[in-house]
Amino acid sequence: MTQRGNSRILTGTRIRERRLALSRRQADVARAAGISAAYLNLIEHNRRPVGEHLVLRLAAALDVSATELAEGREEAQIAALREAAVRLPDNVAPEVDQAPELLARFPGWAAALIATARRADALERQLVTLSDRMTQDPYLLTTLHEVLSAVTSVRSTASILAEGGEIPPDWRARFHANLDADSLRLSSTAQALVAYLDSFEAQDAIFTPQEEVEAWLAAGAPPVEAADDLASDAARALARAHLLRMEEERAALPDAVLAVAAEDHDPLRMAARLRQPLDLVMRRLAVLKPPGFEAAGLLVCDGSGALTLRRPAPGFPLPRPGDACPLWPLFQALATPHTAIAKVVEAPSGRRFRTLSLATRHQPLGTDGPVLTRAQMLILPDDPGASARPDLLIGPACRICPRADCAARREPSILATA
Repeated sequence: MTQRGNSRILTGTRIRERRLALSRRQADVARAAGISAAYLNLIEHNRRPVGEHLVLRLAAALDVSATELAEGREEAQIAALREAAVRLPDNVAPEVDQAPELLARFPGWAAALIATARRADALERQLVTLSDRMTQDPYLLTTLHEVLSAVTSVRSTASILAEGGEIPPDWRARFHANLDADSLRLSSTAQALVAYLDSFEAQDAIFTPQEEVEAWLAAGAPPVEAADDLASDAARALARAHLLRMEEERAALPDAVLAVAAEDHDPLRMAARLRQPLDLVMRRLAVLKPPGFEAAGLLVCDGSGALTLRRPAPGFPLPRPGDACPLWPLFQALATPHTAIAKVVEAPSGRRFRTLSLATRHQPLGTDGPVLTRAQMLILPDDPGASARPDLLIGPACRICPRADCAARREPSILATA
């Protein structure tokens, strides 16, 4: 085997080791790197080559230098030891700079420490997942209720038809139509519920239709009917609606026009120059990712604060759908519609991001209809050394955020706090 082939195999193995050390799901890392989870799985099992540019994207997604992914196993183990040391309480201060010596003199003990740290991280993440499922999972509760409602409706209608009495033809046709509609509803809901419950058994589980759509977008939005990431009917319906919106926005602001305007690097000036709404420019930048915006992410929420679209930026802390950090500037924008808010935020990992948030209001049904509010936040990595201090310290969500002294905390963290 050639030297290049050996390097490829070692790189794939190190990518998997680093991901497991962080207790990250394949779907999350793949989405952050702009590839599909299936392709990342092939890379990790040494079945696909890893080019230089892809190594850089994966390194950013795994918060590690590309050199560590490209070098030998020892460097990966040293990085794992340092990662374990960082997660210890403040009153425990191991000699992090002695990690290479520990690995060289006591490789068995080093391996035991790494395995224990990985096990602890995995258990913490499993605890988060189970806590979501048992206490804060409206999707599971709603789906179960929908199944029971459909079963009751089908049984009630079937009982009326089975009684054998005289039923006028028009009423019989109505009952048949109801039975057909309820059985279709039961089939669709049961399908989604089974896929949802089965996903808990998978290592890299996808739980909701929204997450299926996010995985589909990360894979490059292939044709809906041929997309493996879209397992449920609900996800396919969401994907079709998203494709329609993207086509409409691409027609309003073509790729070539946006690419030229993006040389300005300021979305507000770009919107003024193009005479286009700022929210449209922000969404198109997150999709097209022209030079200067390659690592752009986008979060969109409705007036209730519920996230309706998540295009993650590498390294930005995102929880599972249904949860969020109340300090994200995205939610501040809801209070001041049509006013852009620019903030530099810092994640618990120390990484900083420039964010631009904007909320808009519209009345699609006219003056007699409801006022709908939508906010979105464009996320970009901060330039190293550009900001003396961040405007905000943010996290993923309270239950999995290590910031113990956060004024916005609404519940204790189940992870070790800093």
